[in-house]
Amino acid sequence: MSEETKQTLNDNIQGVRRRIIEACTKSGRKPDEVRLIAVSKYVDSEIVRAMCDIGISDFGENRIQVAEPKLTQLADLPICWHWIGNLQTNKIRKVVGRFQEFHSVDRIALIESFEDRLEKHPEDRPQEKVPAYLQINVSGEDSKSGFTPEEAEMGGERILQSNHLNWVGLMTMAPHHEDPEKARPVFAKLREIRDSLESKLAVEVPRLSMGMSHDFQVAVEEGATDVRIGTVLYKGIL
Repeated sequence: MSEETKQTLNDNIQGVRRRIIEACTKSGRKPDEVRLIAVSKYVDSEIVRAMCDIGISDFGENRIQVAEPKLTQLADLPICWHWIGNLQTNKIRKVVGRFQEFHSVDRIALIESFEDRLEKHPEDRPQEKVPAYLQINVSGEDSKSGFTPEEAEMGGERILQSNHLNWVGLMTMAPHHEDPEKARPVFAKLREIRDSLESKLAVEVPRLSMGMSHDFQVAVEEGATDVRIGTVLYKGIL
């Protein structure tokens, strides 16, 4: 990798971090409350390794066939791998034990499949429980999976019964708009759903995984703890 490419990558990462700080300042939050997850499905192991050198340690993937080479080639690095895409139940065996956090637990059947796999294969859960987020389809778009806001409590009750999943948060994706302000109601609604679930179920659900390249600043202003950033990190590289 050329020094010019490394510099461009560093500039992009620092630019995103500055924007996170700006959003935190505007909303009265601390920047260390927000975790930057680099969506690495666009890039190869060389670029991921360079990003680790710059200080990124959280990476998100959504296709196992794309992720597998990186999981193997970068096994020497202290990376936290996040599964951020739709997950078919028959693919669970390929991702548990290899990814550390799961952001897209979008249906009861998937929780059941996690339970079954992790019960039968305890070697796949190095932690006592595997961190998981319930995906909520706040916008109601047919193209997006997830529990409806009305189903969120049902999903929460089931995951609380899990012996192997640790319910750490909620995740959503807002519709893409040129104006990121139009995503604000979706992010605000997810926070409201989280607050309601905490009250109804007497549980703490601290994390909100929301916000992508085009709208992450608005998401941070509305309480995001995890932003999943891809395209903007690789501007001028891909």
